[in-house]
Amino acid sequence: MSKAAELAKWGEVSTNGQVSGRRNIVYNGGMQVAQRSASVTGLGAAAGYFTVDRWNISTAASAGRLTMTQTADGPSGFANCIKLDCTTADTSIAAGEFLLLQQRFEGQDLQQLKKGTSDAELITVSFYVKANAAFDFVLELQDSDNTRNIHKVFATTTGWVRHELIFPADTTGAFDDDNASSLQLNFWLHAGANFAGGTLNTAWASSTNANRAAGIDSFYSSTDNNFFITGVQMEVGSVATPFENRSYGEELALCQRYYQLSNKGETANEAVGNGLANAESATDTQLHWNFQTNMRANPTVAKIGAFVVRENGSNKTVSSISGITYSKDRVWMTLVISGGTDESTSRVYTAGTNKGLEAIAEL
Repeated sequence: MSKAAELAKWGEVSTNGQVSGRRNIVYNGGMQVAQRSASVTGLGAAAGYFTVDRWNISTAASAGRLTMTQTADGPSGFANCIKLDCTTADTSIAAGEFLLLQQRFEGQDLQQLKKGTSDAELITVSFYVKANAAFDFVLELQDSDNTRNIHKVFATTTGWVRHELIFPADTTGAFDDDNASSLQLNFWLHAGANFAGGTLNTAWASSTNANRAAGIDSFYSSTDNNFFITGVQMEVGSVATPFENRSYGEELALCQRYYQLSNKGETANEAVGNGLANAESATDTQLHWNFQTNMRANPTVAKIGAFVVRENGSNKTVSSISGITYSKDRVWMTLVISGGTDESTSRVYTAGTNKGLEAIAEL
């Protein structure tokens, strides 16, 4: 975009009142944060969050498989993107198959859209995509509170293209004002007849599965296929403004509302949680972990790899975690060990690389 065009667009945005507060409702739209992993192979059998934070793979029934990677690529101004690479093709598409790249939003973060009222706002979604060839895919706004949705087709080329899709206001069905999932931003990349056998729903309406991905191409049509995306922005109004860049630290804090690691686990012998533990017996040690930011809800906590409890210079292997007590800002847990000395205090460390605790409060 030329400087003159950008200034003209900002003038229109100011006139429309789009410049107050944070514009981009999407978290991690520039694909900066990847706490879990930078790359995971063999995806497609199950749904989940695997690499880039806040971006969920939603899938069912397909024999197709892919690698998902945070890749150092992007149009000017973007250092990272998500790359999906087809590693196992699926050209015999069963009716119930689908593959979506998805972000989910809390209802309390969507109240500015005024959905379900006479003052409902237009919604503009913009993003950069490219692929190995020309494909037609679908972007869906899915209102899960009221079982309504709307769709628009977008095309890929072999070069980065920014799409700017404007969705009409919906005066039917308000979003719940809570911390549950109310809206999904769905990029449809593969679908069977149950989801693609009807007519694409291009206006807000009650959800009919067969109309959600009608006419799309299949990402799984060949192992030559890949799909790149970055710069995803969803905002109030009828103008796609320039992408709202946030610092890595701010983006990380937003993502940590849903997922946190106790440490980066990049080397052995890093402190787990706050590191300091209170030994209650020769077999139990209490560990306390304060979160970096309050999480969306009381999280589930899991152990990644091996821990050791160090007492008097001697390492005791942690066999399991029990007695976990949660809140949105901290967690207490019992580490089960053997051969402890019942010291009043101990230290808890990772036993190798890529270890730690994870707290999960995803939508």
